[in-house]
Amino acid sequence: MATTDFDLLVVGDANPDVIVSGTPSTLAFGQREQLVETGELVLGGSAAITACGAARLGLRTAFAGRVGADAAGEFVLYTLAGHGVDVSACVVDAARPTALTVVLVRGADRAILTSPGCLSDQWAVPPSLVARAAHVHVSSFFLQPGLDVAGLFRTARELGVGTSLDTNDDPSGEWKGLDGIIGLTDVLLPNDAEALAIAGLTGQDVTAAARALAAKGTLPVVKRGAAGALAWPPEGPVHAPAVPNPSFVDAVGAGDSFNAGFLAARLNGLHLEACLRLAVRAGTLSTRAAGGTAAQPTWEEATS
Repeated sequence: MATTDFDLLVVGDANPDVIVSGTPSTLAFGQREQLVETGELVLGGSAAITACGAARLGLRTAFAGRVGADAAGEFVLYTLAGHGVDVSACVVDAARPTALTVVLVRGADRAILTSPGCLSDQWAVPPSLVARAAHVHVSSFFLQPGLDVAGLFRTARELGVGTSLDTNDDPSGEWKGLDGIIGLTDVLLPNDAEALAIAGLTGQDVTAAARALAAKGTLPVVKRGAAGALAWPPEGPVHAPAVPNPSFVDAVGAGDSFNAGFLAARLNGLHLEACLRLAVRAGTLSTRAAGGTAAQPTWEEATS
């Protein structure tokens, strides 16, 4: 990995997360005030959390994304840099605001409200930046309609740079626009529901979705929560179990820390089952504190 400037270039969303825990089952409108257990202001965005997790695991990590020229954008860039992530390629939009997310947590479940701000604008990642990385990861495909992911991944292929994608949820529920991208993606990192939706098999077994996605020319790596993780290489399924989690606080960003763990293990040359196990452990350990980045593990923690 030392022949490039960066082990990992993460492309995608970054925003402040306002995490409200102990959310009532019914929200009272009409200007009623309801008290909750805790409130936290933390770094959010799937790509930003993945980048921080990768840097914490020892990868030389750069982040490319869009923020506004506002206090929220300053918070995002300052926090990413504080986690050891290179943010020199980030675009600061003087006309549009930074994205903002409110996460309402109730037990192990959460609702996510996002204002996309400048994320939806047209932009591109310079090929010269891609050439400086060993691997490019894109998060939150559906929040960034102005990003040409297919073109980015074609450039990466031409340069011999690895690619991975975590689409995250599609707020529209349509799951369109991925047909020309899956075959350019070395590693696809959905959760159960996303794998089924991307494969067009909602309501069926996730193993069928993983098999169908593998047939499109990618390595699907499915995050399954309490069921661990499932990958489907050409030779057939590989599983990793969940690990005990006695210190659970919240699951915000756990899937993104899983992504970071899998990519760090892969870039360090581990075999697929070991990559899955490390990814599961990285995701689990990240839930020890509120928000996506506060409890992300080091390489030593994730491999112990």
